[in-house]
Amino acid sequence: MAIEAWVMEENGEDQRLPHKKNPNESVPLSKLEEIGVLYWHIDPKNHETNEELKKIRESRGYSYMDYLDLCPEKVENYDEKLKNFYREHIHADEEIRYCLAGCGYFDVRDKDDKWIRIWIRQGDLIVLPAGIYHRFTLDTSNYVKLMRLFVGEPVWTAYNRPQEEHPARQGYVKSFVDNSQIALEAH
Repeated sequence: MAIEAWVMEENGEDQRLPHKKNPNESVPLSKLEEIGVLYWHIDPKNHETNEELKKIRESRGYSYMDYLDLCPEKVENYDEKLKNFYREHIHADEEIRYCLAGCGYFDVRDKDDKWIRIWIRQGDLIVLPAGIYHRFTLDTSNYVKLMRLFVGEPVWTAYNRPQEEHPARQGYVKSFVDNSQIALEAH
């Protein structure tokens, strides 16, 4: 199964809806790679012993892992947390998420500052580069179980937009916006 992504229709409707334009403007994986987004599809059934996941973790230095179950029944102040995740922000480090169950949306800014919506589902592993403007929400199923991966100890500090002077943002712009050179490998 390939990842689905599209240019978002921006309107005031529920953030958990697909927000596809009519007609839909699909975004291929190659376009995501141009802005630094990496993707793999890995069978989640045996994720603890999966050799491909192990190889990715070793090659990219993802030494720390934990799990995040997001749904109204398991998260205190669920609506408030979802609003926080949906605020446009960057991180100083990559954001790595592997979807073990359920689904959700990562929205990322393209080179023209338009939103691209990426629908992650069971088996999807996505890496957002440090410094990319993004946000996250669940879809209408209101459930996702994610494996979070980190290089070293977990740091998850969101820097809300604008952050043009942040070193991670400047590095991102230099690598992916001002420059078409891509040195990434995924599938």
